Order: sequence, then C-alpha cells, then structure tokens
Amino acid sequence: MRYLIFILVLFATSCNTDVKLQSGPMVGYSELTEVQVWVQSKFNANMSIRYWKKGSPDSSWTSASIKTTEKGGFTAKLRAENLDPGTEYKFIVLQNGREVELDYNCKFTTQELWHYRKDPEAFRLALGSCVYVNEEEFDRPGKGYGGDYQVFESIRSSNPDLMLWLGDNTYYREADAFTWNGLLHRNTHTRSLKEMQPLLASTNNYAIWDDHDFGLNDAVGTWIYKDRAKEAFKLFWANPSFGNSELEGITSNFYFNDVQFYLLDNRWFRTPKYDSSRRKMLGKTQMEWLISELKASKSQYKFIAVGGQMLSSAMVYENFSNFPEERNYLLRRLSEENISGVVFLTGDRHHSEFSVLELANGEKVYDFTVSPLTSSVSNVADKEQNAHRLEGSLIQSRGFGLIDVSGPFGKRSLNFQLLDSDGQKLWEQSISPTEDN
Repeated sequence: MRYLIFILVLFATSCNTDVKLQSGPMVGYSELTEVQVWVQSKFNANMSIRYWKKGSPDSSWTSASIKTTEKGGFTAKLRAENLDPGTEYKFIVLQNGREVELDYNCKFTTQELWHYRKDPEAFRLALGSCVYVNEEEFDRPGKGYGGDYQVFESIRSSNPDLMLWLGDNTYYREADAFTWNGLLHRNTHTRSLKEMQPLLASTNNYAIWDDHDFGLNDAVGTWIYKDRAKEAFKLFWANPSFGNSELEGITSNFYFNDVQFYLLDNRWFRTPKYDSSRRKMLGKTQMEWLISELKASKSQYKFIAVGGQMLSSAMVYENFSNFPEERNYLLRRLSEENISGVVFLTGDRHHSEFSVLELANGEKVYDFTVSPLTSSVSNVADKEQNAHRLEGSLIQSRGFGLIDVSGPFGKRSLNFQLLDSDGQKLWEQSISPTEDN
C-alpha cells in the first residue's frame, strides 16, 4: 500500500512539473526601457522570463515571478525592466524555475531613443481583424466558419515590428458569453492556435475589441456582462493601459517611434440601434478625449484604431455612417482644429478596402479597413455605395494588412499593402508627405 501511495504521489508530482505552456508567450507593449510579456500556463505555476541582449547570453536577467491561477485563466503578465533603448533581447519562459521548451524563438526589442538625436527608424505595422478558430462542439452546424490559419505564419514572415489586432480577436459563442469560465475557455481556445504562437512571441502585440470579443453579435453598451468582458480582455492582452478613472472601457494610446496610436472603444459607450434620437458609438467622454489628444499631438501621423469602419458612406451594418451626428461632429472638429495626418485603422466588415475623405479645410483623412484574418469572407461590399473607396482597393478574401512608415522626421511616407493568407500582395498604395495634406 505504501508503495502504491508513493507511485501515485510521484505521478502527481511529474504531472505538476510538466513544463509546457497552454499558449504564448506573447510580447505586449514596448517602451524605451520596459517590455511586457504575457504567458498562459496549463495549471497553477510560478511564471517568469529570463532575458538577455542579443549576442550576450552569458549576461542575463530574470523578471519577477507571478503565480497563475485558475480564476485568472492561468495567465500572467511579466515585465522586463531597466532595459536599454533600441536593443533586441532574446528570452525564455520559466515555469516553476524550469525552462519551457518551445520550437520557436522568443524575442523583443525596446523602442529607440531617437528624440532630439536623429531621424526615427522606419518600421512596419501588421494589422487585421476577425479571428474565428473552429471548435465543432460549440460552432453552428455545417462548414466551419474559420480557416486559413496559415495567415499568422505569413504575418510572421513579413517581419513586422508590431501587430495591431483590430477587434473580433475571438468569437464568443452562446455557450461562452454568459459565464466567466466561458469567456476564459473561448479566449484560451483561440489563443492556443498553433500557427499563431511564433508571431505572438516575436513582435509587439496591441489590441482593441469589437462586438464578438465584447459580447455576442452586435452587442452594445447595455450589455450586462461588459465589466466581465473587460476583465477577460485585460487578462489576455498586454496593452499599456485599459481606460482610466475618467474613461471607462479599454481606450488607450501609445507612441511607436514617431507615430501616435489611439486605441478606441466602439462598444462600451455604444447606444442601441432603436435609440435613434441620441445614438452614439464613441460617446461624449471618449470623443472629447480623442479630440483633445489629437490637438495636442506633435506626430505627423495619428493612427486611430476602431472596430468598425469610420469613413465609408454606406449606411449598412454597424458603420459609423449610421451615427451621422457623432460622425459629422468628429469630422468637423478635425477640420476646425486643423488636425492633419489622421489614419483610421478599422476591421469588422469581412472585406478590406481603403477610403479617402477630404475635409472642409482641404486635409485628407484615411480609413484602412482590414478583415478578415480567419473568419469567413463577405461578398456584399461590391454592392455597397461607399463614395470614399479608393478604386481598386476592395479585397474580398482572407488576409492581412501592412503599413510601412519610412523617411526623415516630419516628412514620413506611408505604404499600405493588402496581402492574402499566404502572404501574396493583392493591393498597394503609398502616401507621400505632399499628398497627406
């Protein structure tokens, strides 16, 4: 009997020391001297990372350890601190002090201290929306809604400096949306996709949400479980912030090199469709925050990430055109305040396109819609009357987008590309400093 007990204890111990992750690591935000790394274990474990400058593995540092819990989805956000600016680091994940074996390399790079010293470096942004990962038990009957998961390998092969997830980053099913365990299950299931892991571990990842990772389809600010959804979103993403004491939801902003990014929340403040007398998508508090921040910005370009299309004139589905008072107010304020270099980065629509609108003061505003990554494709966009669509930019297939930012400070150029799931270029458009105003 004692021998049997010993065997059972030994077996339990060996299970508990299994050094495999559920998903990740995922590199989150990057600043000059700090980077955050997200990991998810399979069970309660003390997680940390060991990191070193590229080419100097004999001199390394270890982050503070965080214990994962079932209630927290076995997730942990680990900080690499006191780093050197503009430096690439390699890292490994430690679980209970033991190295986790991975078949892909993990790295992060701090932002460069270029201010008052030299021109900022060129950089590449990858972006996309609508990630559906099939799970037959909980999916609708019939053909799987998701597919072409190799898109994440194609994104990784394009060597982006950061990846921007534009909402619907997972799709809550009816079995998920009403319980905490359901939210954890769906996020875990999506995040555990094998093809996604090398991308997560090698570039900075930032995210906003849309209806499907906020609640069920077309969920708005009256969604009773939105506080719970926000907690789940915070567990699974490593943005620099998630709202503040005066601004609820997940709104955030950050700089990457010389470009300022604004991560907007198009769900928390959204009013129901039937409430036509005072319909809002962004809400007054968020709207005034955005305008104030844009006025104060010194960046040549301001990238504004929003779940749904902002410039399309087609009053369909959940486009901003369905909120004419709020939309007209934002565009009018952009013109009145002479805010230049605004580029909306949007998703949701299950097709991709590029829209251009000229404001009353002559400034141009752009909307780069990129969708879907792995969800099914919509074939209705070619029948929509979007007066601002750039001819030839409509793409109705799965894929992703790239934006390359290059050139000297204050005279930067943008190059936009749409690529299919295998990384083949489908469309391209450049904007030079003389064309953006």
